[in-house]
Amino acid sequence: MRGQRAALRPSRAQTRGAAIAALVALAPLLPAAAVALGAHEVDTRLPYLCTLPSGPQPATVRIRATVPDRATVGETIEATDVSTTLELPAAVAAELTALEAATVRAETTLTVGVGQNGERTDVTWLGTAQPAAVPAEGPLTLTGTGDVPALTTGTAGDLTLTAGSLAVALAPSKADGTPTSPASLSVSCVPGPDAEGRTALAAIPVTPGSTAPTSPGTPSTPPTAPSSSPPPSASPSSSTTPSGRPWTPAGRETTDGTTGAPPDPGSATDAGKGPRVAAEEAPGTAVRPKAPPCITEKPTSTSLSAYITGYSNVRKLDGASLIPVSCVQLEQGEPVIDFRPDGTLHLLQKSEGSLRYQGRKQSPPFTSTFLTFGFAPTTATLVLEQAGPLVVESDVLLVFPDNIAETYVRVPLVLRVLDVEVNGTPLDVGPDCRTVTPLRSPEPQPSKYPGDHLVLLGKGQLLNGTDATGYVLTSGGPLTGEVTIPAFKGCGAGGESLDRLLTASISGPGNHIRQIQGQTCAVGVEVPTEGQCTADRQPYVVPKPER
Repeated sequence: MRGQRAALRPSRAQTRGAAIAALVALAPLLPAAAVALGAHEVDTRLPYLCTLPSGPQPATVRIRATVPDRATVGETIEATDVSTTLELPAAVAAELTALEAATVRAETTLTVGVGQNGERTDVTWLGTAQPAAVPAEGPLTLTGTGDVPALTTGTAGDLTLTAGSLAVALAPSKADGTPTSPASLSVSCVPGPDAEGRTALAAIPVTPGSTAPTSPGTPSTPPTAPSSSPPPSASPSSSTTPSGRPWTPAGRETTDGTTGAPPDPGSATDAGKGPRVAAEEAPGTAVRPKAPPCITEKPTSTSLSAYITGYSNVRKLDGASLIPVSCVQLEQGEPVIDFRPDGTLHLLQKSEGSLRYQGRKQSPPFTSTFLTFGFAPTTATLVLEQAGPLVVESDVLLVFPDNIAETYVRVPLVLRVLDVEVNGTPLDVGPDCRTVTPLRSPEPQPSKYPGDHLVLLGKGQLLNGTDATGYVLTSGGPLTGEVTIPAFKGCGAGGESLDRLLTASISGPGNHIRQIQGQTCAVGVEVPTEGQCTADRQPYVVPKPER
């Protein structure tokens, strides 16, 4: 990659010496990515017929989303602000009441048909509904929200979205927070007879053109023309497909923790191809999954950026939480060769960077729901704020032909609580609710790195002439660690302190983290590397979390 300093040259796929950062979280719902300029609001109410254990029941489904009002061939088409609201009749609420259910959670899976010029494929719009109280009388209303797959097409013509079947998983709980018996109910819904001819959600005109304007910060889709550029997480010696196309990510996991796609010539988005999905439904497509904007404002020749995501256990709450997809930007340090007294040769590099979200050094806001004290469903909106430098320190032991890489990522992060609901009732925590100190991990070098901070470790192996395994700086991979969540301060309003409540329910040691970093993008190069950077120099690879 031109414009970057080589940190190691056993394989060109690992010559870009830099690292990426770490993040701890409780659990998020990611903010929707920006949509193309010019948007259309979808708001459709349809009659459905739902099958429950007791038999069929009529229901109303309301589908809301924002979609582009136009697109060009090859442009990413994304639906945002998506929600699916299911209104079940009073008979269903009575069924749940008979099970002694006080609240119910729901996961929704809506099948959406995507059609163009006689071709059709199905995608799924997933949603998660916050716990809802089971009404004593009247209908039960559940609203699921979440991200949906992005689309792309290689042909002109109207691209249509049509509502299909809806699957709902219900998890009812008693008043004390314990599950009912049975602990879950499956509900299958299909459009009712009265919905015939009304299930169309949107028709998006797609016109010829190489690119379409996007809103500031919206990731660009890289070209899909034949190229000899290497795929992400693969060395330049990797072969391309019979048609000469490079393989680009589609949200699938590879052995080193990054996302990529298996060879599948039929699913590339070339001219003449119909709608394709940037998700599991259509592996091999050249559309990048949605991610928060990650544009480096003033890049240098040593600037890197990447996305991170993963899971964190919250030991006190006995749950695993999703870490949001977040942007990290980094400035590489000079690589140093270190000859040790024991005769070993090491390649060292230390770099600094930061989380970036809307111009601030923080994660995107995220929400998390747990059973506090084992019975009270509690939902909180949180953010992680960086309180000092993010430092990446790598040490590669050069032992031909194996090179062993060890990377430590250190960053002080304060956990801030924005909003809290307990069993659906808002709890005012005020504007200054946060941990007393940054999150704290065991530090192997306390004299060199004093103070409270998160520590994550990534280990990898680089065998000359092959791809890296495990974690290596520029190709990414898994980083792991443990963290202590400190006590909380400043929580409460109107003279009521909630510090002790949050400290008792959340704070404590032994919270395991497993974070996945994607392939880095070298921001300061003359021409962005295909498969690693978008046209506007954002990271192309959006990793998937792993437990």
